[in-house]
Amino acid sequence: MKQRIITGVIGGAGFIIMVLLGGWVFSLFISILASVAMIELLKMKKITPLSLMGIVSLFSMWLLLVPNHWFELVVPLNFTKVEIFIFVILVLLMFTVITKNMFTFDQVGFVILSSVYVGFGFHYLIMTREIPEHGLYLVFFVLLLIWTTDSGAYFVGRKWGKNKLWPDISPKKTIEGSIGGIIAAIVIGTIFYSFFPIFSNYLTALLVIIVASIFGQLGDLVESALKRHYAVKDSGNVLPGHGGILDRFDSLIYVMPILHLLQLI
Repeated sequence: MKQRIITGVIGGAGFIIMVLLGGWVFSLFISILASVAMIELLKMKKITPLSLMGIVSLFSMWLLLVPNHWFELVVPLNFTKVEIFIFVILVLLMFTVITKNMFTFDQVGFVILSSVYVGFGFHYLIMTREIPEHGLYLVFFVLLLIWTTDSGAYFVGRKWGKNKLWPDISPKKTIEGSIGGIIAAIVIGTIFYSFFPIFSNYLTALLVIIVASIFGQLGDLVESALKRHYAVKDSGNVLPGHGGILDRFDSLIYVMPILHLLQLI
């Protein structure tokens, strides 16, 4: 427990400092985190990061991760990132034939899904921080909602939780805890908004709170299901007492694309 607290304090403080710095420092920091998260996924699948499949996976993830203006500087061609990503998918499918199924369709699916999961999730975190005027507050707002939801769900679930939320995936989570987490997020999110009105009206802020809280919990369950599928306890061990990068950022990278797709931030 002591190690977990120390790691949490140091890691949390370090991340907050990076968010405050913003700019290329934050973007580079997030790119490193995304790379570690992708390597964690590769290891779950028992893929060596420096193997052909590992390198292709990392390249595909980076392709979706980098902001568009970075991409245009590196690749000054009349192609979008999505078009190149589709081309990579076609090449991967071709590999299944060339290698006579040593590179399988299942592996191709893993590369594609993992690249989208990690790449887009961290991409939208970078893009949120780059939003003029309110980017800093938006990142802190979503972080606060996720942390509040986790804490509220834990304490309410521990005190009053009786009905399991999804026992086959996460036995300790309860329906009461999930609801408690949402209520806690609404309370804390409302207080934050009263000091920092970063949305045009409170209804928009409330919608962001509810979406972030619900889908943050779903993102955590998605990663739990992933770990159960590959029979691992944690995604990695880079954070003593907390597991890996995916273990700490699963909710955030799941929520960010949804908030952007719904045009809430």
